[in-house]
Amino acid sequence: LKPHLFPITVLGQVICSLAQVFILGMPSRIASVWFGSHEVSTACSIAVFGNQLGIAVGFLVPPVLVPNVEDVEKLAYHISVMFFMTAGVATALFILVVIVFKEKPPHPPSRAQALIQSRPTEKYSYVQSILHLFRNTNFLLLMVTYATRAASGCPHKAAVLLVGVCVSPQGEEVNAGRIGLTIILSGMVGALISGIWLDRTKTYKQTTLIVYIMSLAGMIAYTFTLSLGHLWVVFVTAGMLGFFMTGYLPLGFEFAAELTYPESEGTSSGLLNVSAQIFGIAFTIGQGQIMDRFGTKAGNLFLCSFLFLGTVMTAFIKADLRRQQANL
Repeated sequence: LKPHLFPITVLGQVICSLAQVFILGMPSRIASVWFGSHEVSTACSIAVFGNQLGIAVGFLVPPVLVPNVEDVEKLAYHISVMFFMTAGVATALFILVVIVFKEKPPHPPSRAQALIQSRPTEKYSYVQSILHLFRNTNFLLLMVTYATRAASGCPHKAAVLLVGVCVSPQGEEVNAGRIGLTIILSGMVGALISGIWLDRTKTYKQTTLIVYIMSLAGMIAYTFTLSLGHLWVVFVTAGMLGFFMTGYLPLGFEFAAELTYPESEGTSSGLLNVSAQIFGIAFTIGQGQIMDRFGTKAGNLFLCSFLFLGTVMTAFIKADLRRQQANL
């Protein structure tokens, strides 16, 4: 609320963005290091569930802590309270990580992890690991399809679009927020179910392809029901979209870990997230231009076309499950 402090706001956002780089790649890495072959995907999905839970809290808490008031000083006070609370929670978590968290368990939870940990540390090179991943055709296909899905149908992006699409001149901010929350909550359920399903069936490619197809179907349904004026239909299609879109996240991480073993899961998931951010920037700019010229439906159809392309590319990924073979 003080224009001369805007550079500090940008600095804070940059720091949070840098921190996010390390956090986004954690689910697959921690799951592989700490959990056995029959529970690793479930563990990864629970970690993704936690990430989505934080986003859900982000939908609910700020409107409660920061009321919509005209008094600028009162508004500034409530915003500062929210920020200090966030900083307090983050600090407490940081202290817990320093004191409690350990790098790995005393004994490897799986044969695949035991083989990795038995390698001499001097043989591992981060640069060489990156080069190996870029020579892996199946991983490159997965990286492009993951980035396309994340950039095309990211639930957070869809929630932002709700403000411009669902809010009527009279103001339907409450419904827009509820629809956004529906996307996140259904996505949390989808993430959990996909992880449990992977541990039980080990059908990585088949499950990934089916979820990708359903994500495309959800995005198409979401696109054509937003303008119908039936709020309950929007809730249903938004829930379907969130379920499959977020359900794809642990699938992507775990499939990448299988395709790239024995390379570090943190490296493969990190590259997935980097590609998603790059595609996200390009898609956001492209979709914005299309929406400005041709409307919201055309912008969403632009995203649907890339989801279709990603579905086709997913079909060409070979199920080279190296981690599963190491556990036999």
